[in-house]
Amino acid sequence: MPDAPLLAAKDLHHAFGPVEVLHGVDIDFRAGEVHALVGENGAGKSTLMKCLSGYWQPAAGTVLLDGAEVRFRDSGAAEARGLVLIHQEFNLADDLTVEENVFLGREIARGPFLDKRAMRVRTAQLLAQLDTHVDPRARVADLSVSDKQMVEIAKAVSREVRVLFMDEPTDVLTGAETEVLFGLIRRLTAEGVAVVYVSHKLDEVMTIADRVTILRDGHHIATKDIGTTSEHEMARLMVGRELADMYPPKEIRPDAPVVLEVRDFQVPGSVVSASFDVRQGEVLAFAGLVGAGRTELFEGLLGLRPGHGTVRLRGQPLRLRHPEAAKQAGIAYLTEDRKGKGLMTEMRLRPNLTLQALERYARPFLDEAAERAALETAQHEFDIRAARLDVLAGTLSGGNQQKLVLAKIMLTTPDIVILDEPTRGIDVGTKREIYFYIAELARQGKAVVVISSELPEVIGLAHRVVVMRSGRITGVLDPSRMTEEEIVQYATGLKDEGDGYGHALGDAVA
Repeated sequence: MPDAPLLAAKDLHHAFGPVEVLHGVDIDFRAGEVHALVGENGAGKSTLMKCLSGYWQPAAGTVLLDGAEVRFRDSGAAEARGLVLIHQEFNLADDLTVEENVFLGREIARGPFLDKRAMRVRTAQLLAQLDTHVDPRARVADLSVSDKQMVEIAKAVSREVRVLFMDEPTDVLTGAETEVLFGLIRRLTAEGVAVVYVSHKLDEVMTIADRVTILRDGHHIATKDIGTTSEHEMARLMVGRELADMYPPKEIRPDAPVVLEVRDFQVPGSVVSASFDVRQGEVLAFAGLVGAGRTELFEGLLGLRPGHGTVRLRGQPLRLRHPEAAKQAGIAYLTEDRKGKGLMTEMRLRPNLTLQALERYARPFLDEAAERAALETAQHEFDIRAARLDVLAGTLSGGNQQKLVLAKIMLTTPDIVILDEPTRGIDVGTKREIYFYIAELARQGKAVVVISSELPEVIGLAHRVVVMRSGRITGVLDPSRMTEEEIVQYATGLKDEGDGYGHALGDAVA
């Protein structure tokens, strides 16, 4: 007989207005177990966790903790009973320090004063468990995305946690950081903590989970012991059909004209002497480890940070001093940080969609009817799933937020599309939709740059792959050499042939 559940839900329902999003879900979580939740975006995974951890009140049904029915008035009441949620989108105060975030609302005091030293020491201990070198005194706004995720995890485990809910915890982590996190999860479960692990990365689920529950459209589809299922079976249950042909066929155009040509481009402190070109109708992928300089390179090119070098657009010199100039030149950029930089999550879908193309809808007064028509078109073309079109952008699932950002940048009708981690935090079905959309952009003759940390994605989409390491291009791989092993060797420095424009190892000047 399995152990009695630590936490369970019986016939759980939840709705947003008249739209029901959880339909009578039964599920249980056991002490010392990693229980994964998988499903497409909008399947109800995050909603279920928020109902169980006090953020939202279920519309109907029962939540049981240690076999007794509980109702939490808010997330603080749930945390006081040991139920802690790590959000998919960061829940940190950017202007506070790391240690202030970790102990926010639970500050350690010595008499009438805060004991800052005790909080700093404890924060350093928590970060050391995660093998991260973040300074507890650092301001959160100054941290990288992956460091912010580590702070979120440290903040969660600083509680006396009994059930730890983790919503896509590895999306912004490197492989090494993920392994450290898995080690922490194993230590927590060994101490009797129940870990509820939401992920779209099915290989991770197979590695870390004991059981997996599949949700689809708010319904409980199946719960399986991990040893009795497979990635293929989970994907099939998630989407309700066989998921074949994940990547679209590639149309090779070796004689296509060069659209964007970059030579000797430098971003101080991040990129040294990068040279590459992108052809019409091509998908050019940039691969490399976190910190390789890929995002910094394109932020420099687009005027988002200082950078200099030779750039030509269709043979003509180009200097972009700010993002508006890039838009005017026909270049669109999808940021890797959709919440912090891509969307205004506290605003509705319509102004989010049309913001970058506002001149089209305000001449001089805002044409709201035209905006609504544009939103309806975008919802259809990009399959943006929302209960209503007047909801806040922040209420959409991660995948639907990403579709909204993609629709937003495409409203500017660009000829060059730069996509930074376009499928981060997105389920397997939505990934496939975006892959086919990227291929369609290339088929239409647009030049597409994809920055991605997922090697199967890089190989499946790209006509060529540019590999970066420590701010330098170490290799440009054609289809005959586009394997995971080859890319990793260039990304880690085992191979280095430069960028193909005379910048071999040793030629770069810091």
